[in-house]
Amino acid sequence: MLLTPEDITAIWLSLKIALTATAIALPFGFITAWLIVFKTFRGKIVLEVLINLPLTLPPVVIGYFLLLLLGKNGWIGELLNKSGFPVIFTWKAAVIASATVGFPLLVRSIRLGMESIDLQLIEASRTLGASWPDSLLTIILPQSLRGIIAGSSLMFARSLGEFGATIIVAGNIPGRTQTIPLAIYDYASSPSSGKMALTLCIISVVISVAVLLLHEVLGKQLDRRSFL
Repeated sequence: MLLTPEDITAIWLSLKIALTATAIALPFGFITAWLIVFKTFRGKIVLEVLINLPLTLPPVVIGYFLLLLLGKNGWIGELLNKSGFPVIFTWKAAVIASATVGFPLLVRSIRLGMESIDLQLIEASRTLGASWPDSLLTIILPQSLRGIIAGSSLMFARSLGEFGATIIVAGNIPGRTQTIPLAIYDYASSPSSGKMALTLCIISVVISVAVLLLHEVLGKQLDRRSFL
């Protein structure tokens, strides 16, 4: 069946939200993983618990907490409203929700990549006079690329399918905040729109498969370079 203009908007909006959430979270995820792997400080366990907490909480709970924080009565939401940049019930709220839910997956993948780095390489660079920024850019970052790619792929896919937190903070407004999962939910609620729901499901599967294939291709290219 042909897609409606609202369906096409939902597809592009889903891609836009997933890409934006991944791009915004990536530097913070890299820094967080670096702190956990290479730094020792008080409260490290607390930080790890807070980072992984979204994996154990229902997305609706995360969405409600974000609503309290970013709503008109929340201290961040109040500042944003006074500045003329409201977030609630906009696509920006969907970005924040997706970034919050997918952040633990991003950090965990990058962390696994960093933990596989040979510490002797870093120690050798420091012995030769390299500063921490130099070691970070020349050793840690290149050696973590596979984890960065894996984490970005997982977070993009997770953001693409985000539903619970998004519907709480962004709503389900066709043409404005309605993403693919929200559109599928609307169609699935109507017995006469089953074919449209199936169409969007197939499109979602195709996008996810494309992301996974891209991840595998990039991973194999990195493996080939490591053997050269």
